[in-house]
Amino acid sequence: MSPSSVFITGASGYIGSRLVPALLARGHRVTALVRQGREDILPNKCRVVTGDALDESSFRDKIGDAATLVHLVGVSHSSPTKVTAFRDVDLVSLRAALAAATHAGIRHFIYLSVAQPAPVMHAYVAARAEGEALVRASGIAATIFRPWYVLGPGHRWPLFLLPLYYMAERVPITRAGARRLGLVTIDELLAALIVSVESVASGCRLLDVTAIREVNPENS
Repeated sequence: MSPSSVFITGASGYIGSRLVPALLARGHRVTALVRQGREDILPNKCRVVTGDALDESSFRDKIGDAATLVHLVGVSHSSPTKVTAFRDVDLVSLRAALAAATHAGIRHFIYLSVAQPAPVMHAYVAARAEGEALVRASGIAATIFRPWYVLGPGHRWPLFLLPLYYMAERVPITRAGARRLGLVTIDELLAALIVSVESVASGCRLLDVTAIREVNPENS
């Protein structure tokens, strides 16, 4: 594994704040985009860029020599009440990231989408599906992640659903949906993100819940 240069948007969020030190620990050079006032949340070895994730002009010239851009910006604690934000934040930030990636000559774009189709959170899923289409249309080699819910510190309430998942995966008519909308842990997602950074996609690579669970960075 050769060290890579990575640019991360949403680096101070729930996933980004864990991905940055994990990549640094593996020898990668990381540049993180954060809002003003959030700089101190990141490790000292990380190069920090202050900017607005919704405005590509605020960071497109600060990407540097990064080969990969990991886009993690999104509405926190998603719920059906945040329909407007899914478009005004999730989609606008993605368009900005893709424009900046094109400007900077990024070779690999990693996008955190969501499992689909799904019977709930229709506006959120629709926004992420539109985002996936934008990523594909960009022409940049990409990896698209489709987790449903990520379990971790402060995000454990769905654990009581595990018996239901267990049963649903054993019934043929519900098996596919239960697997598609399964739960992944933050460690599983981080492992898959690391492997994607270390193995540039050819074309557009899609990782669903099952694929995310199976990734092992020590085998990359």
